[in-house]
Amino acid sequence: MKRVFAILALFCLLGVGEYFVVSRLAIRHDTLTLFDAARQRPISVEIAVRRDYEAKANLDLWKLPLAIISNGNTVKATEYSFLANALAARGYLVASIQQDLPSDPPLMTHVGQPYVGRREVYIRCEANILFVLAELKRRQENADYNHITLVGHSNGGDVSMYVAHQHPELVSKVITLDNLRVPFVLSDRMRILSFRSQDPHFVTDPGVLPTPEEAKARGIDIVHTGAQHTEMSDRGPDAVKEKIQATLDRFLRDSASSELSPASTTSPMIVNPGDY
Repeated sequence: MKRVFAILALFCLLGVGEYFVVSRLAIRHDTLTLFDAARQRPISVEIAVRRDYEAKANLDLWKLPLAIISNGNTVKATEYSFLANALAARGYLVASIQQDLPSDPPLMTHVGQPYVGRREVYIRCEANILFVLAELKRRQENADYNHITLVGHSNGGDVSMYVAHQHPELVSKVITLDNLRVPFVLSDRMRILSFRSQDPHFVTDPGVLPTPEEAKARGIDIVHTGAQHTEMSDRGPDAVKEKIQATLDRFLRDSASSELSPASTTSPMIVNPGDY
């Protein structure tokens, strides 16, 4: 019996070791310091990519799916490593863009204006994303720039949804963490996963979330996490991040076999806190 327990313990250690290798050692992390001369704007980008998939892409044997992560207001692009690593482990080339600078005007809300007065912010961040896409194309030709995945937290989630509205021909998936201002895209050709908080200080604007009927019809996955709004970054507790990672992994796995296909309209995943 002791020998059985010893063997089981060894397998557990091997499993932990394998996860450590994939999540830490097998993923290359780099920082790109770019400059958009047309707007006189520096743009910092955190890159994460699995070394083996990058090597296959460099040999023209693999097309890297591309994910763009946009940070929340006052949160750094480097503070979404739990998302970047989960995406990179699935073979994605991940670019986390620092969307705001200390010199940018503070984020404001103006009642009665489109997106509560933040349209100029979204346009600026859209320009950041398009600039980074152009720069990445020069550095890595073997990535899929026509079916990108947009990921964002809070204001970064609104940026992701806004860009998906503006460029549906480029976007195949949108993953948001508590976007509050920009209404969801309703499209049969776009997979959407959204994690929602339970936080009285961060209330979603009316008309942002789809109705249950719209979510079912469009295959939109909405996950009520029970977490606080600010916990949806590296700053959050491990339990929250691990649950988000697990759901994200299932979402990516389920859509992997039909990466370029329209969204399923038969099995929406609308769950309650603790169920995911």
